[in-house]
Formats: sequence, structure tokens, C-alpha cells
Amino acid sequence: MKENKSRREFISQSGKMVTACALFGATGSVAYAAETAKNTCETGKTMNITAKHYYLDNVLLEAGFNVDGDVATSTRTELKTLEIQDGKIVALRDNKSHADSALPHYDAGGKLMLPAMRDMHIHLDKTFYGGPWRSLNRPAGTTIQDMIRLEQKLLPELQPYTQERAEKLIDLIQSKGSTIARSHCNIEPTSGLKNLENLQAVLARRKPGFDCEIVAFPQHGLLLSKCEPLMREAMQAGAHYVGGLDPTNVDGAMEKSLDTMFQIALDYDKGVDIHLHETSPAGVAAVNYMVETVEKTPALKGKLTISHGFALATLNEQQVDALATRMAAQQITVASTVPIGTLHMPLKQLRDKGVFVMTGTDSVIDHWSPYGLGDMLEKANLYAQLYIRPNEQTLSRALGIATGNVLPLNDKGERVWPKAQDAASFVLVDASCSAEAVARISPRTATFHNGNLVWGTVS
Repeated sequence: MKENKSRREFISQSGKMVTACALFGATGSVAYAAETAKNTCETGKTMNITAKHYYLDNVLLEAGFNVDGDVATSTRTELKTLEIQDGKIVALRDNKSHADSALPHYDAGGKLMLPAMRDMHIHLDKTFYGGPWRSLNRPAGTTIQDMIRLEQKLLPELQPYTQERAEKLIDLIQSKGSTIARSHCNIEPTSGLKNLENLQAVLARRKPGFDCEIVAFPQHGLLLSKCEPLMREAMQAGAHYVGGLDPTNVDGAMEKSLDTMFQIALDYDKGVDIHLHETSPAGVAAVNYMVETVEKTPALKGKLTISHGFALATLNEQQVDALATRMAAQQITVASTVPIGTLHMPLKQLRDKGVFVMTGTDSVIDHWSPYGLGDMLEKANLYAQLYIRPNEQTLSRALGIATGNVLPLNDKGERVWPKAQDAASFVLVDASCSAEAVARISPRTATFHNGNLVWGTVS
């Protein structure tokens, strides 16, 4: 695969994207469940839970694996009532058991409860989503420098719509079950800090139902666009991560680019999340240099995410094993969009060696890609198709790439989620178990974040 191909090329395996509605729970409490706000989503359903303390009945929870010898053949489930208070699951009760009859109670309708999804690589600040359909011609041979020039023209046109379209993207990913995200946000001379300010305003409004980290992303090159001062301003303004981009292909000076990125992170006690698309030997050199830097800088341990990391696909199995062992020791994370086609990432091998691998949408209908669905369950499905031999247990484990490795059952089939005092952040799915949800990309019916119903409906 050439270095300058799209940073995210994959085939969508699920249905068409739809715009969803966000239904946020307010902060006040009510005495009876019948009191609802008239927020209407695309399906015409209405729902808004405003109580701080309530019961949720008929929740389908995984209880264990049925096994034949050492092989899990199916998943046992049971219906439970959840008691939810102040954003937490305070108790798992026998179904329809209400210790306090005065509390409101709602009905999940027997839908399967799964952990909230996490979209850990998305660009909320620049998108065509929510506006008219628009596809851009990217002829063969288009370079990232060509794309930078295009962005310099496009960004001023998109900026008046940044907040409105970011809101619509959040609606979309909530409708797919995600309530936690990490968004990269352009920081470069064309935009200055305007995209960051707009995104922060949106996230402040959406806080009751959505948690999102921000990566200050020097899309036009940290050195190339001379944006180190802007990046430092972004750190002072509240960005959570220092971003970076292809230090050889874009900045033309691998060590200087990476050293500058890491120094900003150290100066402001921030994490690092770099876009690394390079598949030449320079990409491998960049990965090795970053791992070495973290190894000799204890303050960076656990603070580096390599997004995309396509260079890893060029290594053989032994090379990946050796590098992954070092990455796991330094708690280095890989964020992948689970690309398909000619680029076969060693994602399972990384996970097997203890590297934390997470996934994200990346682009949703923008000048980079028109395909994004905002659906982390689709990503788990793609991961399963590409990297595992499908059976009940392996399919259930594949869900972890979408949920930050939070799973209802551990490898032994013991329930480890949900438990008392867990955050009441989850998604209700029309499926019988995790394995089916991953294999079938099952429909979502409701999404909760810290006890707030943010999309969908219960009765």
C-alpha cells in the first residue's frame, strides 16, 4: 500500500447511515416514570428519563458460557432489574424487584445490555455530515501535501458549520451506542484555535450524555506549518493530548518532529496521540524511535497512542512480537480503524501480546472519506472477520475493541460487568448475547450515559 493513499479505506459491511436523535436526561428528579419530555427521534419514539434514581426492569444480562469440554458453545443469560442512582448502577436485583415502590421504573424490553461503546479516533471538528451530500474527487497519486492544500481552502468554508455538524456527529455515534470518544481537532495556521473553541463549546453542552477527550492535531505538519506555538496555546486552552503527523513524509525531519511533539507533552503533562500513516521504512523507524523515547522517559509511560500505525503491517510475525512486547511494557496504545484490503494490520497479535488496541470512526463523510458509519459494533465485526476464527467465545471477546476491553464475561465465563458502583453507561441491543451482537451488528435500541438516556427509548 502506498504511503499517500487515504488514511482510512475500508468497505462498509452494515446498513446505511442514519441520522439519530439525542435525548438527554435532565438533572432534576421526578416521582413517576410517566413524566416524559417530548423529544422525538427519527423513529417517532419519545423518551426522556429525568429521574436521578430509578429502576430499569427486564434487562438481559450475560451470566456465563455453556461449554462442551473446553469450548464455549453458547451464552447463558438472565433478566435482571438494575437500580440506578446518581449516574451509577447501585444494585443488580431480581427482575422487577423494587425495594422502593415510590421510585420510577422503566422497562428495557428484554434487550441485551452491553457496555457503552467508545469511538476513540474521530474528527468531530471537520465534516460534511449534517450538510448536503458531497464527495470529492481524489485521483490516484493524491499526496498528503495535496490534501493539506485542499484543507487550507476547505477549512474556512466548513468553520461556520463546525458546531452544528459536530452536534450531529455526536447524535450519530450515540445512536450506535458510543458515549465516550476521543476527537482530533485541527490546530494549524489556517484555523488557529477556532476549531478547538468551537468543539469545546459543543462538548460543554453535551457533557451530561457524552465524554470526549480532545487531541490537538497539527494536520498541516507540526514543523511544516510552524505551529508549535499554536499547539502550546492549545494545551493551555484545555486540549488533553498532543497530536502529531507523519514526521518524515510531512515534516521531513523524523527525530526533530517527534522530539518537539514529546517535549510539548512533557511541558504540559499531557498524553500523545500521533497519526502515523507511513508504510515505508521511515514509518518503522518512527515507531521504534517513539518506543525508545518512552522507554527512556518514565513520565511518558502509558501516555502514547499510535493512531493507524500502518508501518506495523509491514513487519513479520517475529518483528511484531518483539516490538509488541516492548510496547506493552510501556503501556503504549494503538488506535486502529480496522482497515481492510491490502493492508493487514497485526491487531490480534498486538492484543495477544498485551498491547491495548482501540478503534474509532476516523472520518464521517468528509474530504478524506465518505464511508464512515460511526458504529463501533461494526468495527468489532470487521475485526472479527479479519482476525479470528469465529466461535461463541472469540466473538464475545472481539467486542472488547469497541468497549475499551470492558466485557460482560471474563475469559472463564464469569460475569464481571455490570457490578454495583459501575457507571450507568451502557447500550441496549436487540441480540441474545455479545457474540450475536458482534457477528450480526445487531440494532441498538437505547443508549445510556451516567444514568441519562441519551438516545432511543425504553418503556
